[in-house]
Amino acid sequence: QGTLELLVLKTLSWGPMHGYGIASWIESATGDVLRVEEGSLYPALYRMVRKGWIRGEMGTSENNRRAKYYHLTAEGRRQFREQTSGWQRFASAVNQAVTTTRAPSWAR
Repeated sequence: QGTLELLVLKTLSWGPMHGYGIASWIESATGDVLRVEEGSLYPALYRMVRKGWIRGEMGTSENNRRAKYYHLTAEGRRQFREQTSGWQRFASAVNQAVTTTRAPSWAR
């Protein structure tokens, strides 16, 4: 849940986008490693609207269809900075643990 929210915030840091575009960018940016299903994306978007991180407004998509476009709010930009910092600390700690060559004392 938190990772998807961070990726949505990152996507919207580039500018307003509709749900399909958000999912497409995440998939593209991760080399198609992360696939975002509608059943995960839309609940996350609604949750983020309720938290005040993003807002949605109707617009017209590239193929001339009505779509809801999501925009970052000031709180969303703050959350993006905060969560990015937290994610970087977390990823660094996990990387440190999985790449260490120092065995625990009980394994010697």
